[in-house]
Parts: sequence; structure tokens; C-alpha cells
Amino acid sequence: MNSAVITEFAGDPAAVEPAATAGLRHASKRFGGTIALADASFDLLPGNVLALLGENGAGKSTCVKLLAGVYRPDSGTVIVDGQPIEHWSPIEAQRRGIAVMHQHPGLFPDLTVFENIFVGHMPCRPLGSIDYERMRQEARELLDVVGLSCAPEDRLSQLRTSEQQLVEIARALSVNAKVLIMDEPTAALSQREVERLFAVVAQLKTRQVAMMFVGHRMEEIYRIADRIAVLRDGHLIGVRPATELDRDQAVQMMIGRPLKAIYPQWDSKPGNEVLSVSGLSRDEAFRDVSFSVRAGEIVGLGGLVGSGRTEIARVLFGVDQPSAGTIRLGGEQVSFADPPAAMAAGVAYVSEDRLGQSLVLDFPILTNASLPVIEKATFAGLVMRRQELRLVEPHLKRLRLKFRSYDQPVRTLSGGNQQKVVLSKWLATHPRLLILDEPTQGIDVESKSEVHTMIAELAQQGLAIILISSELPELVSMCDRIVVLREGQVTANFSRGDVDQERVIRAATDADSAEAAASTAHAAEPEARKAEEPSFLQRLLHQRELGLVAAMAMVALPVIAVNPRMISAENLTAVAMDAALVMIVAVAQMLVLLTRNIDLSVASVIGLSAYGAASFMHGHPETSVLVGIAVACCIGLGCGALNGLVVTLGRVPAIVVTLGSLSVFRGLNSLWAGGKQISADQVPQDWLDMTSARIAGIPAVILIALVCVILIGLALRYLPVGRELYAIGSNPDGATLIGIRKTALVLGAFMLAGLLAGFDGALWASRYATIDARVALGFELTVIAAVVVGGVAIRGGAGSVLGVVLGALTLLVIQNGLTLVRVDPLWLQGVYGLVILIAVGVDVVIGRRTLLARRRR
Repeated sequence: MNSAVITEFAGDPAAVEPAATAGLRHASKRFGGTIALADASFDLLPGNVLALLGENGAGKSTCVKLLAGVYRPDSGTVIVDGQPIEHWSPIEAQRRGIAVMHQHPGLFPDLTVFENIFVGHMPCRPLGSIDYERMRQEARELLDVVGLSCAPEDRLSQLRTSEQQLVEIARALSVNAKVLIMDEPTAALSQREVERLFAVVAQLKTRQVAMMFVGHRMEEIYRIADRIAVLRDGHLIGVRPATELDRDQAVQMMIGRPLKAIYPQWDSKPGNEVLSVSGLSRDEAFRDVSFSVRAGEIVGLGGLVGSGRTEIARVLFGVDQPSAGTIRLGGEQVSFADPPAAMAAGVAYVSEDRLGQSLVLDFPILTNASLPVIEKATFAGLVMRRQELRLVEPHLKRLRLKFRSYDQPVRTLSGGNQQKVVLSKWLATHPRLLILDEPTQGIDVESKSEVHTMIAELAQQGLAIILISSELPELVSMCDRIVVLREGQVTANFSRGDVDQERVIRAATDADSAEAAASTAHAAEPEARKAEEPSFLQRLLHQRELGLVAAMAMVALPVIAVNPRMISAENLTAVAMDAALVMIVAVAQMLVLLTRNIDLSVASVIGLSAYGAASFMHGHPETSVLVGIAVACCIGLGCGALNGLVVTLGRVPAIVVTLGSLSVFRGLNSLWAGGKQISADQVPQDWLDMTSARIAGIPAVILIALVCVILIGLALRYLPVGRELYAIGSNPDGATLIGIRKTALVLGAFMLAGLLAGFDGALWASRYATIDARVALGFELTVIAAVVVGGVAIRGGAGSVLGVVLGALTLLVIQNGLTLVRVDPLWLQGVYGLVILIAVGVDVVIGRRTLLARRRR
């Protein structure tokens, strides 16, 4: 196939091709029996944009990942500066100046904007700590370059999808790259943001940066590309100058035959009114919106991202509730409390976020396609496969889905085929109103043509359709009428034949040109952001730590009123010493949870380490207590390493591994102890004094715990490896894409957690003196409760050491309070479980508020 490659210099013998900055030479990649890429060769030239075209599954993403170091070629090689690279990885790619904007941004929602820009290559001070001030300053400069008006300190999860894509662009620019690879960077961007990206690309051209642009929007390809490379079925068909390859030729090279038309032609014959919206409003999202849709009619909603288009669709489908206005369906006024009510009335909604909201990626194709109508395929509570197929197979065949088996996980499909599954599942509901939100976003030309044809056929069959799209050619070519929105208000209505792209842009931006609109909006956004910034008091009231302090007060004050002994020096000291032991292992558990894992064996490790240390000190009373501590730490480290190796190298879920090791370690402890216990009179006094001794009047165990907590807190905050732990939990796949050593860090988290649990076992043996095989039995629930109550997310990526400390204190205050008011100790575990449920519930509420705030922006 490579013999067909034609460079832009082939026609001019006098032209001298500049040296390639990077590229592929005879590169091939196979996954099992599937050839993803075969013998591909192309160059990325300085100051030049190579556009990579091809259908979904043609091999474009494989090329991107080969150049990014995510994959290594099975044969052939990656070249950089004319030299083949042997040991290729994401870290090596970054080191050699290759920056990548991946198709699905590898960003980290729990980190700040500036951390997202620099994670993986954070600037450090001479002693290795993160240079936060430099990061903030450079982040501000990069955000100005890409045109994003947000504070570098904003959490990424607070930004809209399009704004997050701009952060991805800023991150790619942060490495001062020689090569910039853009994998569908405009899929989630508004027209204004696309213009800003193209302006950045123009600047990079003048700096002689070599670039590769992967996209499906032909008008963008021909605006930005100097050369075009076409892939089909994993083979490189050719590379040509963009000026020598027209769109029809490019499409024919992609699909192997001429494409009749991307936009079908049909006679629109609207029937009776299906939907009527009058004065519809929702909070700050949109206001006073009125329009109608008739049977057999396609009505488009146009406007910039954030103009209110998706928010209207969500209200029509019952996801959100309107604050004013009326909705009539088939002439009857309706109000949908939830999506099932809308579905029952014949409304279907294809969301713009197919990965996050429309598909269950690990489920098979058939299961995904039948989810909305699954009750029609059941008999006596059992799902009947033949009935499932009867419901969805016609729609999947109609859309020409490319797949191996209906049992194939939907995540293994290309983006275009995933979108076909989404469309087919809603067609199975036989709706009378179909809402399509960005139905062709991120899919290839042929799939786009098939979707457009299907939409036209559905309209001809009498289905009322609302089409939301950021692609102006799609709106203008597919819609009978277009309703344009700007900042939540209707600014124009156009009919077919009375509209062009320029008129839609003018109505959407309220400016003489799109460029003027971009400039005005860009200048106004900082002031709007400032107005939205919460005050110091508002930020304080939203802190999880303040809630924990309030919870402790709510428990303590009534108990003090009943039993003032709670605030006695003796009781407070005892609570603090117990809390110290909990804090150490809770912080250890936090390290594991940050990486989206869990260690249920922590109590067993404490017990095994405690008995091992006490047994050693009993057998060697003349030995230093430091040796006893070392024995306990070695036991804990070994247990942590075992857990971590099985999880990382064995790829077994942590909850399964540690549930098993919990019993194994406890069993080993029982065999070791043999029913015997080691009492206080069998160990040296120095061993007992280790935790009971006082320094400046404070028990040593409290000071030891504070030192451990502070060191870990500082490491998580100020060392790059600490922020990378957060990144792994926030987005494991994204961490891999940017070269974070995920396996090593997860293993390290388990090992350090085991080490701290072993150390805590030594302190436990010193504090409580009498040790047997039942030490810390059931203690894992207390530890997990302390971490979860302290605000560490079970899903990983979020939490603070201060929160964990306060969570441990909260649980100990609850325990102490229940004891002092003589509540049966058997209630304690139930109370802890209730506290965990409340903590998780609080996190859910906070998450929903954050999401709603993000949607309103």
C-alpha cells in the first residue's frame, strides 16, 4: 500500500523536502487477530500540518498512540529527528517534545486546572518540592493563549466539556513541544473556540512546530491542513498536498468508493403539530423559549455551546424541571417528572455525551441496545434473548453496525459504531418525538452519511425530530427550520431555503462577524467569572472539614451535659491516644483509596504485626525497641507488597484480593499465636514506655502520629508523586496516556500502607500491652469509616489528610460519647455503618450540586 504514497514534493524535482521532526516508518500494530495498522509510513514536518483522515476503525487512533508512546509498533519504528527510537513510552515521547491532545481528554476532574496542565511534568524547586507559584503563572499565560477565562485554581470538574478541551490544548502547549498531535480536538468545541484553536495552530506554524490533526469535519480539515494522509482498514492509502486533493477524492480514498452525498435530499411534508413549547424557562439556563415541531419535520436548535440548547432538551425529556412555561405534546399539556414519564409519552433523547450518559461501556452491544425496552423482552422476570434481538436487531442492521458479535462489549466499538448503538436503542422505543443532541459528533464521514440518511428516513415516516448540532453545515442541510439561541434566549428563526451558515453565526453571536463575537465574549468572560467567584465565607461553609467539626460538636455537647467527664483531662488524653492509632492507618488507607483501590486487610496486618513485634520483644528483651518496630514494619511491608503485586501485576480487583488476604493474614496470626497471649509482664518496660512516655506533657504516641500524618500530608501536597496519586484515582486511563507510572505508584501505595499498618501494629502492642491473635479484630470498619467520613472518595482521586484526621476524631468522639452515656457497645458498629452512609450521601449531594452548577455555566 505504501507504494501509493505521494508527497507534495513529488511533482517538483527541484523541491527539497525538509527533515521530518517525527513520523512512522513501516509501522504495524496488531491486537490479537485484528490488524489495526499495516506497514504505514509518513512524516510530520516542521511548520506543517498533516491531517489524518479515515473512517472510525481505520487506524487513526493507533497512529496517534504509536507516536505518543502509548503503543509500541510490532514491526517498523517511530522516528524522531530522523532517528529510529527503540525504547518508546509516553515519558520518552514527552521528553523528546511530542505533545498529544487525545480524542477523549486524559484530564483529571479532581485536580485544579493548573495541576491538569502540568501533571506528569510539574516544575520543581531545587529540593524537589513542587513550584506552585511558577505553575500558576505559566498556567495563566497558557490559558490566555487558548482563550480560556478561568482561574488556574478552579477545579477541572467545574468546567464545561468544551472548556476542559481547551485545558487539554493548554497542557499540550505546556511542554514547549516540537510536535503537536491533535486527535479530534474540535469535537466538543464551539465555533468561537474552534477559531481560537486554529489561531493557536497558526502561531505554532510560525514557530516551526510539526503538527498532526485528526478529525472528521471536512471543512476544518481543508482549513487547517497543508497535507492530507488517508487511512483505510489499517492501510495508508496516500499522502497528498491538501491543494491537490479535493473532498470527493478524499472521501473516495477513505471508503474505497464514491460517496453519493453526506446530506440526503428529500421532500419534507410536515404533518400535525407534535410538540409545542411556549414561554419555557429554567432558572439561569434559558428563558422564554417558544417553538413547535410537526410530524415529519426536523427542527434544529443552533447556537454556541452553553447557549441553552442541551438544557432545553433535558427539560423536554424530564431530566430537569422548567421554572416557567408550558409543554404540549400532541395537543395536550404535559409535565414530565422524570425520563421514564417522557419515554412513556413517546419522547426519546440521544444525549451529546454517549460515553458518560448513553452507554454502559462494559455491557454487550445487545444489552445496551435493549436497555430502554428491556421490560418488553422479559418473561416471568427473565430476559429472553430472542425477544431482545427481535426488538433491536432491525435498527442495528439498518444502521449497518460493524461488529463481531452481539455479546461484544460496546467499549470495543469505534466511536461511529457506538453512536449507532445509541441511536438504535432509542429507535426501539418507537418514539413520536426524537431529540438528537450532537448525533454525529466524533464519527467518520460514511457513518455520518448513514446517520443523516436515517434521520431523513425517519422524518419521511412522520417522526418529529429536534436536531441539536454545532456543525453549521449539518444544521443548514438537514433542518426544515432552525431556532437559534444566544445566552438562553431565542434570537432568530430560519426556514429551509432562507438560511446560510453566516446568518446562523450572526444570530448566535449577535455580532457583525464571528471574530468580533469571539473578541467581545472573551473580554466579558473574566468579569462574569469574577462575579461568580464565591466569597471567603461561602468557600469556608462548603469545606467538608467544617462539617466534621460541627458533627463532633453536635455529639459532644449533649454528652457533656449528661456526663461532664467527657472533657476531663484524663478522658481527652485517652481519646487522643486512641485516635492517634486510628489516624496512622486511616492515612495509610487514604493512600490506597486515592488510587481507586481499597485495603480490607488493614486490621489483619495490624494484628499480625503487633503479635510479631510483641513476640520478638518477648524472645529478645535485651534488644532495642527500634528493632521491634523494624520487625513490625517489615511484616506490614511484606503484607502490603503481596496485596499490591496481586492487584497490579495480577490485575485482580483490590476488594477481592484484600478480602482474601484479610482471612489469610488473620489465619497466620492465629497459627503463630497458637491460642497464647503476650502480656505486659513478658516484654521489656522500654517497649511499654514507647507510647506512654510524655514529651512536654504530651503522650509520645500522639506526637508520633502527628509526625506521620504531617509527613504524608506534605508529600501528597508538595511532591509530584503525591499529585500523581490523585491523578491516577481521578482518571486511571488518562494517567496512563500521559506516562504516569501507574503500576509502580499503585504498588507503592499498597506497600506504604502496609508499612504504616505494621508500624501502627508496633504502637498498638506497646499501647495496649496484652497481645493475642484477636488484636484489631473488626478494626477495618473503623479505619474505612474514618477515611470515608473524612471526605476521601471511594471512587478515588479526592480527599485530604486533614479531613482524614478529623474523620478519625469524629468516630472516636462518637465512640467515647456512646460509652459515657452507657449505650450498649453492640450498637457501635451499626452507628459507624450509618455514619458511612451519611458521609457517602453528603458526597452524592455535593457532586450533584457541582454538576448542576457546571451545567448552568
